[in-house]
This record gives sequence, structure tokens and C-alpha cells, in this order.
Amino acid sequence: MIPYGRQNISQEDIDAVIETLQSPFLTQGPKVPEFEKEICSYTGGRFATAFNSATSALHAACFALGLSKGDIFWTSPISFVASANCGLYCGASVDFVDVNPKSNNICPNELEKKLIESKKNKTLPKVLIVVHLSGMPCEMKKIHALSVKYDFRIIEDASHAVGSEFEGKKTGNCEYSDICIFSFHPVKIITTAEGGMAVTNSKEIHDSLTLHRTHGITKDESKMSKTPDGPWYYEQKILGFNYRMTDIQAALGISQLSKIDTFILKRRQIEKRYDQELSSLPIILPEKSNNALSSLHLYIIKIKLDQVSKSHKEIFTNLQLKGIGVNLHYIPIYRQPYFARYNFDQSQFLNSELYYSHAISIPMHASMSSKDQDLVISALKSIISI
Repeated sequence: MIPYGRQNISQEDIDAVIETLQSPFLTQGPKVPEFEKEICSYTGGRFATAFNSATSALHAACFALGLSKGDIFWTSPISFVASANCGLYCGASVDFVDVNPKSNNICPNELEKKLIESKKNKTLPKVLIVVHLSGMPCEMKKIHALSVKYDFRIIEDASHAVGSEFEGKKTGNCEYSDICIFSFHPVKIITTAEGGMAVTNSKEIHDSLTLHRTHGITKDESKMSKTPDGPWYYEQKILGFNYRMTDIQAALGISQLSKIDTFILKRRQIEKRYDQELSSLPIILPEKSNNALSSLHLYIIKIKLDQVSKSHKEIFTNLQLKGIGVNLHYIPIYRQPYFARYNFDQSQFLNSELYYSHAISIPMHASMSSKDQDLVISALKSIISI
């Protein structure tokens, strides 16, 4: 089976991990701060905080922005459930904004319409979590302008988008957001096996994120409520969590980050060939943008079902039978059984429903060989018939 995504691990990565395994520190050592510094250098953000997963980072981000019971937050329905769960962990209520039918990201026009109506009803969100699906950044400038007008904070769920660009700047510079979250799961652009990172330009937010990931404990005397009893002294300031990344993971992340441009270049080469070979088929190829550059975590096609003889399910299943590891990113979150308690009306998310009924993610990763791509292209051409 050709996987839709997978890690690309070199001997250099293995050596970096072994070196850390043989060092005095497996966790809470020098590698995590080094990785955080490298991420800041790469993205242009001021402060970075490493976590054991992007989900943990999203939870901490919601906490850092003060999201709590009685608050409302919005996100995209076309995302992994973590984009919604993170705010629910804080006791807040979730709602969704329909996507743009071309980019598959939150649509600024739909967002504005929902904000106008919510202002009348006094149900404006405290936080908006935008999702850069497949690595393509949202229209951040337009969304940020709405945040200023309607007074909400912005978290970028950039789990797919490390290495992407908006208006010539790397995602993670936080020009148009409060916090940006990256994922380093094995199928992402770079990996730490599991892991995440929160980037912000605010020292206050950074301090809150750091406190949240380590049980709410500080050893900083300036933040203590009393004079320390001795050099061993520490204080728990909040009810935090154990969300730390290990030095082993960070060592892998540092090594992987040094190769990110090579990984993305390979993905662009794969994208170019897909674009050329699949353009004649009855499918909609991933949208390009004039002001953004995707890091191509995913290559999502949408089948023109009115022009083919097979159903969406038949095409998906037939590709799997031919050894093509396709996937569907994602089932709209409001369709999940857990979210039935909120009684979301699917008719309010017509673009998301249309996406779900037509989308398929085909293999895209830096380890992909030309032979494997040949097989994917051949399978698509043989299965999708007019």
C-alpha cells in the first residue's frame, strides 16, 4: 500500500537522536530550548514553546487566551477534531464557520456574515481557531481585520502548514494572529515522532503557555508568592498539565528542520507532476493562491461526480484495492457522534458538506518515489472515467 503520508528519516536524524540518548539529558535538557529557538529563527516569531503534541499546544493556547466556561469559540468544520476539542477542554462552547469551496479553509465572507448575525444575538466568539488545511494558509489579513472590528483573538491551527507562506512571510510569524500551532506528527512536513509547537509574539502569552505545559509550576523567583525557602523551592501557580516535549524528540526536530526546504521542494515536484498528469481528469485540483504558498502537507482532489460513472465511495474503495493509500481529510467535525449534543444544522455548512462528499487525499510525502507516483496516476486514470 502506498501511504498518503509518511516520515522521511535519514541517518543524520538517527545520529542526532542517538547522541541525545547518550547525553546526560533525555528530557528537560538543552535540546528543547534549542529547537524552540530554531523554530523562531525559521518562522520569524518571537517566542516558541514545545509540547508533546499539537493537541496539547492547542489546549494550552486556548488557556493562554483566557478561554473558559461561558465563552464561545469558532473554528473550521473541515479539520481534525482537535481543532474543536481544544476549546471544549477549557469549558467553552464551540461553533463552526463554513469553508470557501475553492480553498477549503474558513471563508472570510462566511465569517463576516456570521459575525454580523452573532453581534445582534450577543454571541460573538472570544477566539477563532483558523485551520490551514493541507498546508495552504487562510486569508489571514482579511480575518485579522475582522478580529479587530469584532474583538476576538486568533489561533492559527497550522498543524499542516510549517513551511508555508502568506504574503511572502513564513507561517508562524504571527503578524495576523495571537498564537500559531504546528504539528510534528510523522505524516507532517517534519516530525519529532509526536510533538507540537506554539509560537507567539507576546511574552505574556509565552509565559502562560510555558506554565501550562509543566503542571503550572514555576521556579522563577519573580513570579513567586513568597521568598523561596531555599534553592529547591518551586511553586504551582495554576492547575497545569504535563505537556512537555522530550529532548529526544527535540533532537529529531532540530535535524528535521534543517532539511525542511528540501522536503518542501520534493513535495512541490510531486505537486507539479500531479497537476500536469491529472488536469485532464474530471477532478478539481488543489487551488493555488496569489498571496500564499502551501507547504503541501496534503494533495486533496475533489471528484466532479456529475461527470463520472462511479460514486465517491466507489472511487475511494477502488483506489485502496489498487494499493493506493488514499484518505479523506476530514469528516466535518459537527458530524461526529460526540458533537450531536450541540444540534448543529448541516444546512448551515453547505460548502463543508459538498467538500466531504467529493474530496479525496492522494499520496503526498517527501519519501514518495517516481514509481509510486506513476502507480497513483495510473490508478486514478483507470478508475475515474467519464
